Amino acid sequence: MTHLLGELLSQRDWLLADGATGTTLFNMGLQSGDAPELWNADHPDRIVQLYTGAVDAGSDLFLTNTFGGTAARLKLHDAQNRVFELNKLGAEIGREVADKAGRKIVVAGSMGPTGEIMAPLGPLSFESAVEMFHAQAEGLKAGGADVLWVETISAPEEYKAAAEAARLAEMPWCGTMSFDTAGRTMMGVTSAAMSNMVDTIDHAPVAFGANCGVGASDLLRTVLGFAGTGTERPIIAKGNAGIPKYVDGHIHYDGTPDLMADYAVLARASGAKIIGGCCGTTPEHLRSMREALETRDARDRPTLDEIADALGGFSSTVDGTEADAPGPARRGNRRRRA
Repeated sequence: MTHLLGELLSQRDWLLADGATGTTLFNMGLQSGDAPELWNADHPDRIVQLYTGAVDAGSDLFLTNTFGGTAARLKLHDAQNRVFELNKLGAEIGREVADKAGRKIVVAGSMGPTGEIMAPLGPLSFESAVEMFHAQAEGLKAGGADVLWVETISAPEEYKAAAEAARLAEMPWCGTMSFDTAGRTMMGVTSAAMSNMVDTIDHAPVAFGANCGVGASDLLRTVLGFAGTGTERPIIAKGNAGIPKYVDGHIHYDGTPDLMADYAVLARASGAKIIGGCCGTTPEHLRSMREALETRDARDRPTLDEIADALGGFSSTVDGTEADAPGPARRGNRRRRA
């Protein structure tokens, strides 16, 4: 299968992904509880601004505004019958922005979790999950997405359902999970388990990795876990811009552009090839990340102490692949250029 992302990965040592969709849209006026996907139809100019911000900041790929584009999520807004329309619009707007960029830009069709618990722990069957993801994938494909981008997944069964949907849609895909529970996903998956899992999927992802989670330090510890398995598949790192804090009624991420520049270089050194940001990451952060990746020399794989010194301490003492160890988490607060 030939596609633009594969072409760029074969030509480049690293690619810069985009930043935070939600943070950017909230800054544009999206209200808590609203469905961002409805803006693809109601405020397309703002979605153009969202995508253009990433491209202008130097991103080589950006995700479409379709994270919650499954019927299960859209049902919360009585829009479950608009799955194909809203996903297609999100990709179409992206395709237009990318084609005007003057350089090769990958339009990645975002597919977030359904929001329902997979069987046997919950009511969502594997077949139903595949059906929902497939409907979303067909809309993204029709809109011109280059690749599907499954993100923030916790359950291996849901990850595999998205893979099957990508196969049915005959689309290349990438997939990230969120490691937010002492180095594991909410459903207990470790970095090593995920790395092993992707190699068992018939329609395997082009690249895999981690997004969101806690802070950038924790995410890089997970990336080191992926790399430690010896995988040859490109690794994705999309960490949050610092740690979330509740300030004046809003969630604020304290990561500065300088910190995210350090994070980007450390992510590359840790083994990631596709590097971007998640919650709190703005175009200003992305510009600093791009500059750092272009201008700073490659370095050796960092130690955990070096990551903590540069980006702050970890939220837990373990990475999820070992028994809980006693003692507080490493809380480094010194920073240096990576």
